[in-house]
Amino acid sequence: MKCLIINGSPRKGNTWALTMLVKENIQKLAPDMEFEEIQLKDLDLPFCTDCSLCFRKGHLYCPHHEVMQNIMDKISEADGVILSVTCYQFNVPALTKNFADHMCFMLHRPRYYNKKALIVSTAGGYGANGTTKYMEGTFRGWGFNKCYQLPVNSISWNNYKPTQKDIEKCRKVTEKFYNDLSSRKLHPPKFGILIPFNLFRGMSKDYKPGTEYESRDGTYWDESGLADKTYFPLVPLPIHKRLFGNMFYFIAKKVSGKMIVTYKK
Repeated sequence: MKCLIINGSPRKGNTWALTMLVKENIQKLAPDMEFEEIQLKDLDLPFCTDCSLCFRKGHLYCPHHEVMQNIMDKISEADGVILSVTCYQFNVPALTKNFADHMCFMLHRPRYYNKKALIVSTAGGYGANGTTKYMEGTFRGWGFNKCYQLPVNSISWNNYKPTQKDIEKCRKVTEKFYNDLSSRKLHPPKFGILIPFNLFRGMSKDYKPGTEYESRDGTYWDESGLADKTYFPLVPLPIHKRLFGNMFYFIAKKVSGKMIVTYKK
């Protein structure tokens, strides 16, 4: 198996130390696990310009596509992703936010449904929990099947020494992440994930080629074979969740023509 580690912080400090402890724990469980690292600070990724090309025409038209496609490909090739992201003022650093901004089109057109993630964060005193929750929601929006969180209040500025309590917490969370990863089991999506998936699926008809505000949303759902699916086919979906998702699909089809999302071209 292969695990991709993304360092979303501008340096290798407290959060990176905890991430390396996660890596050590996985290596004990699976000595043959292959790791690859991405240091966002080394990619020279410009800030997202909010040009909306990824929404209107597709992510291939992003002015920074060459950098972003490399990251996207590495996520696709990995079985699991570990995001190391320091808490900055109760949220993520600019590096991580910029990375996420470049991927926000996936909230309309998700993928990575068979991927699982572990999000690691530390804060000097308070806020790590909010940081991991924010990225958990982001990854879920991109389609990730399961996300684990490891927030730790380090009570330190660049001199973090994991306590026995932190070490044990790290071991337990890492073990859950690895066991889920190795099982290759896919979990049913949460209700909150089915809502946007089926809303955008239902609205896509009003953005097809030839419509006034055609966009990539209008072709993605047909081309991906998801236009008539309540969720990704390989992900188990109980009947009550299928009914729930389809309810929002029919609502979207009914009202989308009255609430067209327009972009400045």
